[in-house]
Amino acid sequence: MKSLGKHLIVELYGCSSELLNNLVQVEKILIEAAELSNATIVQPVFHHFSPHGISGVVVIAESHFSIHTWPEYGYCALDIFTCGEQIDPDVSLKFLKNRFQASNMSVMEIKRGTLDIPSEDLRHKP
Repeated sequence: MKSLGKHLIVELYGCSSELLNNLVQVEKILIEAAELSNATIVQPVFHHFSPHGISGVVVIAESHFSIHTWPEYGYCALDIFTCGEQIDPDVSLKFLKNRFQASNMSVMEIKRGTLDIPSEDLRHKP
């Protein structure tokens, strides 16, 4: 059976608290991660909470990259949901772990839109 997309649920621990609370840097890092995966960026949207923490999403033509940060714990939660064969989210994982200076990473992969149809009939958005 084929699936329409791959959804990575990512947890990064032991991250730089300073980075996780820097809106400009978090947005820049997520956009670069999407670009490295060969995704087509549609629009980024980010918000800085008071007193700390950031939530954001980079909408891509192939789905999305999202992040929620807890700087006070050195932790962030990421979703990387991609559709199609052109995107390589694994390259983004290494980059994100490195850039956020994470000491530990947990990843769960979920196949989305698992369909029992011939692979030649499985179409993705261009």
